[in-house]
Amino acid sequence: MSQIAGWSKIGIVYLVVLLAGSGLTAARAASAEGPKSSSCATPAYRQFDFWAGDWDVFDVGSPIKVAHAQVDLILDGCVLREDYQGADGHKGQSFTIYDAARKVWHQSWVTNRGQMLVIEGKIENGEMVLTGEDHATGALVRGWWKPVNGEVRETAATSTDAGKTWKPWFDLVFRQAASGANDTATSAADDRSIVTGLDTRYQVAVKENDAAAMDRILADDFALVTGSGRIYSKADLLAEARSGRVHYELQDDTDQTVRIWGDTAVITARLTEKGTDDGKPFDKMVWFSDTYVRTPSGWRYVFGQASLPLPKGSQ
Repeated sequence: MSQIAGWSKIGIVYLVVLLAGSGLTAARAASAEGPKSSSCATPAYRQFDFWAGDWDVFDVGSPIKVAHAQVDLILDGCVLREDYQGADGHKGQSFTIYDAARKVWHQSWVTNRGQMLVIEGKIENGEMVLTGEDHATGALVRGWWKPVNGEVRETAATSTDAGKTWKPWFDLVFRQAASGANDTATSAADDRSIVTGLDTRYQVAVKENDAAAMDRILADDFALVTGSGRIYSKADLLAEARSGRVHYELQDDTDQTVRIWGDTAVITARLTEKGTDDGKPFDKMVWFSDTYVRTPSGWRYVFGQASLPLPKGSQ
């Protein structure tokens, strides 16, 4: 073999290796780029786009804003990210994506209370329906999202009998935000409305033994002092709610007054309670005062005080 021929063969081999290496490098570069934005442009991925937006959130039928929610399309439009900021300090984020391999929608939800929920489902008659198990309670959870005249209605229910029957959990409406999420300054009237709404929801939660809702509103160092001098902590009230020992027929307040002093709010009202406690009936009326404090995570219920039951003739 001549020297020229030998170098020619070496040159050819080097060229082949070089081209192969270039091809491999290009392939790796293409792989590193990931899927193009068009990969999530098919109609299936766009079924939940109606939820994207800057929203003020209300309980259905109530004018009181309970949260702000920013829902954005991220990762080239493949994922819906929700940032939920509740007026009661409850914060959460969810990530929702269409799983094309299984043809289902998947949502993972996490909160600043250490809660997590994974739900899945599909679009049904223009309404997104997602279901999963709340492992903290062992109950099934189902949520519905539906666009209605430029708004979004989100309802949820729970089931403790494997889906045979369902109990309403919450019913919300998302409306286009009147101001940006960074608008944190609120007037005394706004604060009064927020605190009034929180206290009303707290009374409903007590009536329904809804420990999760009570947990969101009560401060960790909460204390309640009754007219008899007994003191209850947050843990005491949550344990009572979870036990289901008390059943309420009536839990309503009247003559409500709300006073705001900077970051402190005090509510006074007359509360009527009727039901059974461990099977024993009760029917009473008390005056109470509830103190709320504005914290970095929102208004929280920090202290409550109740009178002795009012004499029947003075009610």
